[in-house]
Amino acid sequence: MTVTPIDLFASFIHLDEGGQVRAEQPVFESEREGWQLMTFHVESDADVHADHWEVHTDADEIVSCLSGGIRLHLRPEHPGQEAEEIALPAGTAAIVPRGRWHRLALDAPSDIMSVTVPRGSRLEKRTDA
Repeated sequence: MTVTPIDLFASFIHLDEGGQVRAEQPVFESEREGWQLMTFHVESDADVHADHWEVHTDADEIVSCLSGGIRLHLRPEHPGQEAEEIALPAGTAAIVPRGRWHRLALDAPSDIMSVTVPRGSRLEKRTDA
């Protein structure tokens, strides 16, 4: 096998349960098995679907800010609770627990990397905006 460079911004990296790693076209499939590493350059809140909450039911997700600055918002788990906001400057990450609704917002144009199991992932339009 020939080893070649991979453009992380033009590919998703799939880490299969059997140990195989593949770079593929950047298409998010909510029924895909195995782990998926995704890297994005984002310019606006629209690029991170800030008007939606997102959840991953089959695995935790690590969200990392490689450059710029982002805010990770965690939806309240119980009525009456406040949403949590975690600032992620360049070079930091946070782990979103499996099953926790979350969304991103930008402080500046940013490069973001995340890793999760996409199977069971869902988006829900925000009604609190």
